Amino acid sequence: MSETATPYGLIAEFATPADAMHAAEKVRDQGFKRWDVYSPYPVHGMDKAMGLKNSKVGWFTFCGGVTGYTLGMVMIWWMNAHDYAIPVGGKPMFSPFSAFPPSYELTILLGAFGALFGMLIVNRLPRLHHPLLKHARFKLASHDRFFIVIECADPSYRGDETRALLESAGGHNIELVEE
Repeated sequence: MSETATPYGLIAEFATPADAMHAAEKVRDQGFKRWDVYSPYPVHGMDKAMGLKNSKVGWFTFCGGVTGYTLGMVMIWWMNAHDYAIPVGGKPMFSPFSAFPPSYELTILLGAFGALFGMLIVNRLPRLHHPLLKHARFKLASHDRFFIVIECADPSYRGDETRALLESAGGHNIELVEE
């Protein structure tokens, strides 16, 4: 490691998805929180092996949808009943049946925006640079290798102990990645 570079984490390479899944279970059982598995394709059961919970993006989408529906109904109620009330033949100034189509469209629009911005927030994007992208072997993650990266910022990270854990889990080419 050079003098000026700060360490990002340890990277370990695995040849098969089964090896990576068993290693992920071991890392999860040791209580690590800031780590990830990289693979060339989705591996069935990896979420459970990593101990991941449901994504919070759905809540952003739900809140955006509820906001859109409420905004549509209130907007049409305000315009028809107060802002520009035109009494026609004794009909009510506001009807939820006629207000439903625009409210539905606003539900979809703001729900989509909620999903987009929620995904960006949860994934901490945009990130213009990631230290793994300059690691020489990491480009194999899009080909045929599986990687586990444990960040140095993890509270459970202990240099030699973490390296020993990855070695005991079957990791190869274990290296320290620098920022």
